[in-house]
Amino acid sequence: MPARPDPAPSDPAPVGAPPIDTAPGPPAPRRRTAVALARRVRALAPAWGLPTAVGALVAALCTVYSLAQWDAFVVKSWDLGIFTQLAARYAHLEAPVVHVKGPDYHLLGDHFHPLLVLLGPVYAAFPSALTLLVVQNVLLGVAAAVVTRAAVPLLGQVVGGLVGLAFGLSWGLQYAVEAQFHEIAFAVPLLAVALAAVLRERWRTAVVAGALLVLVKEDLGLTTAVLGLLVAWRARRASYLWLSAWGVGAFVLATRVVLPALNPAGEWAYGSRLDVLAALSDPLALYAPAKAYTLWLLVVVTGGIALRSPFVLVAGPTLAWRFLSAEPGYWAPTWHYSAVLMPIAYLAMLDGIDRARRGRVGWLRRYARYAPAVGLTATLVLLPQWPLWQLTNPGLHFAAPRADAARATLAAVPDGVVVETDVGLMSYLVDRTDVYYLGNRNPVPDYLVIDRVGGGTPQEWGDVLQVARLLHPDATFEVVHVQDGYEVARAVG
Repeated sequence: MPARPDPAPSDPAPVGAPPIDTAPGPPAPRRRTAVALARRVRALAPAWGLPTAVGALVAALCTVYSLAQWDAFVVKSWDLGIFTQLAARYAHLEAPVVHVKGPDYHLLGDHFHPLLVLLGPVYAAFPSALTLLVVQNVLLGVAAAVVTRAAVPLLGQVVGGLVGLAFGLSWGLQYAVEAQFHEIAFAVPLLAVALAAVLRERWRTAVVAGALLVLVKEDLGLTTAVLGLLVAWRARRASYLWLSAWGVGAFVLATRVVLPALNPAGEWAYGSRLDVLAALSDPLALYAPAKAYTLWLLVVVTGGIALRSPFVLVAGPTLAWRFLSAEPGYWAPTWHYSAVLMPIAYLAMLDGIDRARRGRVGWLRRYARYAPAVGLTATLVLLPQWPLWQLTNPGLHFAAPRADAARATLAAVPDGVVVETDVGLMSYLVDRTDVYYLGNRNPVPDYLVIDRVGGGTPQEWGDVLQVARLLHPDATFEVVHVQDGYEVARAVG
């Protein structure tokens, strides 16, 4: 085999020129940064493989449920209509004035949730109420990935993955999906990131995620305050107490300044629902079976070992305002109110297992090995009682017997008109019309739409023309569509 020819010699250097340094120098700063980033990505890829899969599965299952609701025309959430109008306003770079809540109602006077401005660009790209449901499901999937990532190093791939999946399918998140979109969807991943960071002693991440919580809803400022105490204690650094001060300050600013300034009544609308002195004056009245059931679910799905962790204290503000309120709807595990408790409960379980393993109590160290199995078994047994189980029998829960009538009713309402409606078809009209809720005092609409079967309009109000005369006695309406309980009237003149 002939030898390879030597490369041609380069031109000789001029006489007297300094020798050429052919040794490779250090990489340029940009290249060093890119190389370091690539190495970090390669290092993180295996660690995030299983968590990403769990998160994607959770988001997909929740989205299948939301799509089933949507296609069956059982999306009857007043809040979804409200937040869809908010997203549309943000998409057009406008103030969040939401007519569903009330004529010219500034929604930042209802709850303090400036972080929802992030919905604007997404809604601009995909202008539909269904978009908000998908966004919520993705956020819950992100939280499931974070919990799985925290669980795997402590419990191993199989058990850690199952715990992450159990979190993603937990009762608090399922009921939130069933209730459709609420602002707390952003709080779930933020709490998961904050508490997972505390578990791994990544204090800056915990502080940043905790600080953002106050921008999701005003009461979460108190949750941030407790989180700040937890971070300062675990890190043994009093300087992190500024997070508590930030939380308390944000709560006071939101409830005493921002909300009253923007609320039509000049007050924090939900402050009157919490009367602490009245509740504490009769301690026996604090007990209710619904409250006990909510607490029992929190304990049983975590194998009880969550109580070993101080993380459970972060749930204190949420449980306090719910259980001290006279509103029974806050007490039960249904609706979206328990979603923010799920990352607290499951991260407390992981922290409780870790603390028990390193503790001095022998029986607790031994139980720590079985606690995940106890929690997973409880979740598996209870799963048929929760909303997503309806997907196992879609013919029963999502049969949509009035789907054709709903589509025909929607077709009877032109784009761009002013519509007054109940919740029956509100979420399907809000994207292309200016929707008002007929429970408020509204201007005379172009069209009035009611669902006499499931829209919430009182039966005693009668048909659509009777409703029109009741709400707008000085206006004249004519019926343009009636089918399977859906009725549409148009203003004349």
